[in-house]
Amino acid sequence: MDYFLSEEQQMIVDVARQITEERIIPQRAELDEKEEFPVDILKAIAQADLFGLYIPEEYGGFGGGSFDIVLALEEFGRGCVGIATAFAANALGAYPILISGSEELKQKYLPDIASGAKYAAFALTEANAGSDASGIQTTAVLDGDHWVLNGSKQWITNGGEANIYTVIAITDRAKGPRGATMFVVEDTDPGFSYGAKEKKLGIRASSTRELVFKDCRIPKDRVIGRVGTGFITVMRTLDLSRPGIASLGVGLGQAALDEAVRYAKQRVQFGKPIISFQAVQHMLADMAIQVEASRALVYATARNLDVNKSGVSKISSMCKVMATDMAMKVTTDAVQILAGYGYMREYPVEKMMRDAKILQIYEGTNQIQRNVIGQELNKEYINK
Repeated sequence: MDYFLSEEQQMIVDVARQITEERIIPQRAELDEKEEFPVDILKAIAQADLFGLYIPEEYGGFGGGSFDIVLALEEFGRGCVGIATAFAANALGAYPILISGSEELKQKYLPDIASGAKYAAFALTEANAGSDASGIQTTAVLDGDHWVLNGSKQWITNGGEANIYTVIAITDRAKGPRGATMFVVEDTDPGFSYGAKEKKLGIRASSTRELVFKDCRIPKDRVIGRVGTGFITVMRTLDLSRPGIASLGVGLGQAALDEAVRYAKQRVQFGKPIISFQAVQHMLADMAIQVEASRALVYATARNLDVNKSGVSKISSMCKVMATDMAMKVTTDAVQILAGYGYMREYPVEKMMRDAKILQIYEGTNQIQRNVIGQELNKEYINK
């Protein structure tokens, strides 16, 4: 379909597609096998000025919005979701500063993120706080001119590779949801360390680590927003970031569909290419429908977010659910069409299916997204 992209938007797609074809696809299998962080590829993305797509021009960015980064992430996701996740996590880490940070914090951190000189990460999840963010145990106590953090964060994307971390911690447990605060932690801050790099089913080119804070001292001006507004910033961050995860699903689904069609045209059984069999045609048709429908919803959501900055939780969750469930279904069907070959590492659909699963889990499981959608629908009908 023609989505009537502007000249600038088409340029973003073209540049991201070139990087995907020339850098990501040739290296994805090796990086996945070695579980190696894609430093050289991220440098190429930085040189193409794509790190700052969503960051305002006054902080060294492109000045675009959600739709611009969605277009780039779709292309990178078509190449490798692991590599694309390493890139996308920078936006996730930067959004809290962009949304709620002081002018001083924006001037200090956003230019380096926009240029790709420094990587960012977002630290919310803990051993007992995943879907239930209110279970956070990490604390921050004001001590003179410094905040002192104690606790740990689990499964943090870009952990150990990022230089800038946006971290939520409890500053007053008695206040419940209003007792959490967001902070900026730098990789060189005293008392901050990392756990071992996690061994994962998929997205192995991205780094996932535990963050450990043991009397970690940071200057008191590193508070993002106001003390006690951390959960508000987190929710607004996730509203903005979920279309990005959805776009990775679209890119991955498209890649799996392309591989399945290519194979079905070449594979001959009973004297005919298997694409001539109706059973295979119907599978491919359903895959194509699901990919295009997901793309349409993701694009519409991203464009909506660029106009409406509030009241977007429902549509953000809807596009995340639809596109990532699609990616899991389409990659599984691609493996089925390739049959025994699809199960082998020599063919890329095996990796695609492994990578697809995390899209239904991180940045809010799809079950939690359905809760959000249901709650928003309930509010709408009560108001009517």
